[in-house]
Amino acid sequence: IHTRQRFIQTTMKSSLTITAAAASLAAATLLPTATAFVSPTMTNAKSPSLLSAAAQIQEDLTFTPPDTFNDGQISEQLCTDAANKMKRAMVPVSKDVSDTGYVGISFIHFEAEKKNNNSQKTLPLLLVHGFDSSALEYRRLGPQLAKLGVDVYCVDLLGWGYTQLDDVNSFSAKAKVEALKGFWQTVGGNGEVVVGGASLGGAAVIEFAAQNLCKTNKDDDGTDTEDDQGFVRGTVLIDAQGFVDGIGPMSFLPAPLARAGIKVLKSVPLRDSANQMSYFDPKTYATEDALKVGRMHCMREGWEDGMLSFMQSGGFRPKEKVSQIDVPSLVLWGRQDGILEGKEFANKFIDSMPNAQLQWVEECGHVPHLEQPELTAQYILDFLQSDEVKPASTSSVAGGNIFDGLFSFLN
Repeated sequence: IHTRQRFIQTTMKSSLTITAAAASLAAATLLPTATAFVSPTMTNAKSPSLLSAAAQIQEDLTFTPPDTFNDGQISEQLCTDAANKMKRAMVPVSKDVSDTGYVGISFIHFEAEKKNNNSQKTLPLLLVHGFDSSALEYRRLGPQLAKLGVDVYCVDLLGWGYTQLDDVNSFSAKAKVEALKGFWQTVGGNGEVVVGGASLGGAAVIEFAAQNLCKTNKDDDGTDTEDDQGFVRGTVLIDAQGFVDGIGPMSFLPAPLARAGIKVLKSVPLRDSANQMSYFDPKTYATEDALKVGRMHCMREGWEDGMLSFMQSGGFRPKEKVSQIDVPSLVLWGRQDGILEGKEFANKFIDSMPNAQLQWVEECGHVPHLEQPELTAQYILDFLQSDEVKPASTSSVAGGNIFDGLFSFLN
């Protein structure tokens, strides 16, 4: 027993085993991966950048959202509602990732509820889930933010969630970041955005943001002008993993041994242990539903190969990039996080990032977006409405309805 406990604790401390975030939050499907896709009918776009992006959109017509209620036997209504919103877009990647030049990336769009004309508009928020999880991780936070008027895109990292698993050459950390960039190019038109990530998703966000920061330059007259190349205006890091590179010794294991470890990752005992460790109040939140949500996607054909590819790639390497994130950043941390100790890691973000603020979430463990979604949503809204992050003009806000319009004939 003690040996198993030590194994779990060690695993959680590595970047591979921020599984706790995934174990309590992830979701996926037992349905086979759809491979057919067609170019959609075009709709008019007001923004030139969005029109350009829309022209590149290809849609997987055979993708079926996961039936979490019937197939997954998950009773949480918010999970059912979120799953029903899920779509999959074909996004551009290099031939190193896919011979076709595209991969299918699943996502959930929680569209901002319309407010009165006096409501302050915010930049859209792109959220990335934790280790081996899915967009359903944000099934509670997404609706709360949408009610507050925030447009939220929760996206699956390539190889996890409901993304395409067949005919993909690489599920490496680099491929995951590349597909994330392709997603925002396709769905967001590379419009200005705030990106957020939970747990290991924070590592992905750090790498993604470091490549796409919106830089502000000074004109001769002292006026601030923004670099056309970058589009990330801010980051939100939720109990994020940012100071451990790679996944440790498991990246060097022979494939047979690595596969044995991968099978452990989807086991009920490990997932249940991670589930229990994720919350301040496990009695309320570490439920059988949470366990089921956290391991459904592990049953998909191709999941094991995708995980092996990620492990052999060495994982994310965010450590040296943290200090490069000079855009305004909100560091959210559960005060009672038992997986990533806030006093060490949260304060390390503040010390390392030039423009970051820390917000503790009280009576909360590793997953504020699941355990305290209303409070977390309010903290994020306050950040998005701050002078440093609010849109410079309405034209800088990505128009989420364009992509939804492309799918309207399916509804």
